[in-house]
Amino acid sequence: MPERILIGVAWPYANGPIHLGHIAGCYLPADIFARYHRTAGNQVLMVSGSDQHGTPVTVRAEQEGVSPAEVAQRYHQEFLETWRRLGISFDLFTRTGTENHARVTHDIFLKLRERGYIYQRSMPLLFCPKDQRFLPDRYVVGVCPHCASDHARGDQCDECGKPLNATELVNPQCVFCATRPEVRDSEHFFLKLSAFNQQLLDWTAPQTHWRPNVYNFTRRYLAEGLHDRAITRDIEWGVSVPVEGWERKRIYVWFEAVIGYLSASIEWAERSGRPDTWKEFWQDPSCKSYNFIGKDNIPFHTIIWPAMLLGYGGLNLPYDVPANEFLSLESQQFSTSRNWAVWAPDYLERYAPDPLRYYLSANMPEAGDTDFSWREYLRRNNDELVATYGNLVHRVLTFTYRSFQGAVPEPGPQDALGSALLARSQEALQAVGGHIALCHFREAIRAAMALAQETNRYLDERAPWKTLREDRLTTATSLHTALTAIACLKQVLYPFLPFSSQTLHTLLGREGTPEAEGWRIIAPVPGQKLAKPQPLFLKLDDKVVEEETARLSRMA
Repeated sequence: MPERILIGVAWPYANGPIHLGHIAGCYLPADIFARYHRTAGNQVLMVSGSDQHGTPVTVRAEQEGVSPAEVAQRYHQEFLETWRRLGISFDLFTRTGTENHARVTHDIFLKLRERGYIYQRSMPLLFCPKDQRFLPDRYVVGVCPHCASDHARGDQCDECGKPLNATELVNPQCVFCATRPEVRDSEHFFLKLSAFNQQLLDWTAPQTHWRPNVYNFTRRYLAEGLHDRAITRDIEWGVSVPVEGWERKRIYVWFEAVIGYLSASIEWAERSGRPDTWKEFWQDPSCKSYNFIGKDNIPFHTIIWPAMLLGYGGLNLPYDVPANEFLSLESQQFSTSRNWAVWAPDYLERYAPDPLRYYLSANMPEAGDTDFSWREYLRRNNDELVATYGNLVHRVLTFTYRSFQGAVPEPGPQDALGSALLARSQEALQAVGGHIALCHFREAIRAAMALAQETNRYLDERAPWKTLREDRLTTATSLHTALTAIACLKQVLYPFLPFSSQTLHTLLGREGTPEAEGWRIIAPVPGQKLAKPQPLFLKLDDKVVEEETARLSRMA
């Protein structure tokens, strides 16, 4: 029976372009996962969108002297183009500024309030006496009270990962004028997180399929005890509070952004012309939902969002939250403020998407932080994609095309060596699929490339270029066996390398897409016409490393 899979991917703040750290953190792994499950015949819904209401958007708007809406719309369009060019295959990438999102957020807010999980009280907040306004979370920086990091924000410390309230910061200051804020009282709504502590402890205990970093962080956090948390703020940009008299306040972004997984599913169903279809992904207990995020978002997805769902009732909780660790750049942390980043739109202006997808997949920060370096990018492109995989495909297709009138040859009886490679191809198909299903992407792509290496060894041993003149049938058998292994590689690498897999699909004379063929090996049909061979990948010159590191230095 086909499975039903819901994939919710972190919502990027619409205040700047996507960089490679974001892609490795959640967007690429989510896409690999979605493409595999679609190919395997499962029903997949992958959603996300631009977070238009985060204070990073209003900070950027104030810096540029434009409206937050203008900033959000500009980057939303850029995100859509980045996903298209990089091959990130969302079923819907929407935004938090839609009427639908506001309606769903209001529904959850009101139901939680009705059930006693949202209440009102006064709270001390930071107020900038110079700018004469309350300071939202991202408008304040200071020292983290937990780990003493000196660049903690008013909502969270990136160093230790703990959510914060701005009043907890040591030596806080306004990010715009560096003034030390005053503490003043303001009336707000709170989510009664403390009411869900035991339920969440009980729910998380058996989630041993979660990654250790996710599971251990969540259990430690719950063991410390949950505290109620404000869900409104003094700002006029964001989703309105559906209560009379609260017109000048907005719902906190951390509360409403996670609701986007649900609101996007509802929007997708409405757009598809089947408005109730979202219920299959949210109310059917057999559906598994996955939230792909970076490690800085773990508590929002394993504690706060599940608490909201428990309070609302009748909706599935996440099955897995495969949060990745961080990707650094040339041994330094990605930094938007210092412009220390490789921006996806900039990368895509100069290079193809699949080499990046390959490098980030093979170097994905699943169990610990990893580093991106241009030298390693060059090595993996030239030594692995070009020399191991691309060269295999090109020499088999070129030799077959030239020697058998541009068509798949008719094989003869199979020998032990060929049978072993075909068996190994089936094993690789199962292994890669199994690893992806468990969100073990590095192991999956390693298993796929191992098949490419074995096929190269088979080809070297069979040496069809030597047997062509004296034993054409043996040559045909060797080439057909190699083509079958290549057909397998096309399928198992499709989730990682969709563009080159589609090209190879066409070169093999197939119609449609690799996805439509399913997660299986379809051996080339004798007599099938092949397209004229062309290289799948481009070998890069060593000067790329020098050029790109120099570019980084100029940008920083």
